[in-house]
Amino acid sequence: MANYKLQINGRTLEADVDADTPLLWVLRDHLGLVGTKFGCGIAQCGACTVHVDGKAMRSCSLPVSAVGAKKVTTIEGLSELGDHPVQQAWDEVDVAQCGYCQAGQIMTAAALLAQNPKPTNEQIENAMHGNICRCGTYHRILEAVALASTKLK
Repeated sequence: MANYKLQINGRTLEADVDADTPLLWVLRDHLGLVGTKFGCGIAQCGACTVHVDGKAMRSCSLPVSAVGAKKVTTIEGLSELGDHPVQQAWDEVDVAQCGYCQAGQIMTAAALLAQNPKPTNEQIENAMHGNICRCGTYHRILEAVALASTKLK
């Protein structure tokens, strides 16, 4: 066990965990940040997506020891008021059904738009392709990401 000081959502948080503990479980079980979801555990579904230094990363396969001083942003830290353009577009398009995958979808979309504020439909599809939605709301997800790109300041 080791004590890790992590930069999460603009705060320094500490967790005393084994080096190989996935970031997902540190967030959920040790820090109480449960917006990031467990889906598959093998980095294939995207439910556990967070930002690490602004890049979308699958937290279920990222050991806490690999995080170091990098800045981690979870769905809870994306927007203090829940008014990030992607979150607003999600509401406007009424994307969510069961909602389980939505935090990971939103984090993937937000990372894409931070890197490429005006993506083409093909770029949106490519970026979102690795996120699974069991409810099949893919058309609305793509529509919401395109709408969010028009809302960026």
